[in-house]
Amino acid sequence: MGDSAFKTEYLGGGITAVVSEDHTFGTDAVLLTSFSAAKRKDICCDLGTGCGIIPLLMLREEKNDCITAVEIQKNACELVEEAISLNHLEGKLEVINCDLRDFSKNLPMGKFSLVTFNPPYFSKDSGEASPNISAKIARHEFMSDIFEGAKCASYILKYGGRFCVCHRPERLCDVFQAMRENHIEPKRMAFCTRQKGMKPFLVLVEGKKGGKCGLKVENEIILADENGEYLDGIYGNDEVAQNG
Repeated sequence: MGDSAFKTEYLGGGITAVVSEDHTFGTDAVLLTSFSAAKRKDICCDLGTGCGIIPLLMLREEKNDCITAVEIQKNACELVEEAISLNHLEGKLEVINCDLRDFSKNLPMGKFSLVTFNPPYFSKDSGEASPNISAKIARHEFMSDIFEGAKCASYILKYGGRFCVCHRPERLCDVFQAMRENHIEPKRMAFCTRQKGMKPFLVLVEGKKGGKCGLKVENEIILADENGEYLDGIYGNDEVAQNG
């Protein structure tokens, strides 16, 4: 592997993630995985997969065994490939090293029933970007954004397929606009807060390709009680809570 500083993180259920200083995971990806609620019959694709945490969590839950992960950074793809080998996931998880903006060249049209995307949250001009190239690409919209992700999702989704994303609450209008511009109708959303009474730090949105108008706002997701202890069922596994 090109990155000698990698380490493993056990996720439970016999699944182990491979991470590095450049590519790790946090609460957002775990919550998005749960919110997307992959079904056994789903054919899934995770855009901007990083270390592959979302596909690995799906496989941990044994929700399905047909997942494609897309990632532009080669060093991140190497982590996913290492995880595939370590967990014996050949034939269940495939990683494609490409720019999601080149979707028509690298990805099949109309194949997937579920696409997930944990996009960069910060615009190009929102403060000083990290000097670390990997972190810069992951956190700032230099290589992709919610609009590019929605465009790609619309191309690779089947009619009626679902597009599930997470973003900062202040970017919710962008999420809705990006989906609708690409014929994906927002159908379900939920805000996430760290403790009851605090402002939400994350919003989760599910859209349906070709769906009819009608949005369901679900109950707020609260991560911890008044003592800061994680509530049961939030992460689905104690090991993952240590990384969130």
